[in-house]
Amino acid sequence: MAKEIYRRPIGTGLTPEEFSMLEEAEKYSPVYDEDSPKLTPEQLSQFKPVHYDTMEDRKHAMRRQNTPAFAVG
Repeated sequence: MAKEIYRRPIGTGLTPEEFSMLEEAEKYSPVYDEDSPKLTPEQLSQFKPVHYDTMEDRKHAMRRQNTPAFAVG
């Protein structure tokens, strides 16, 4: 089953059809597999909220932590 991706301008509301789709999706449980395993409480605790006003702020924060701003691989 192919995933559908929707993009819309920020600040626009949902259509009745989109709202119905979200209500239907709430009825399903997440599916975990080897590519997206269920995280342990310890793994979840390692996530930290990140809120940068600009990408420039993000870049400076990454430099302070000596972390590459973009994944290289």
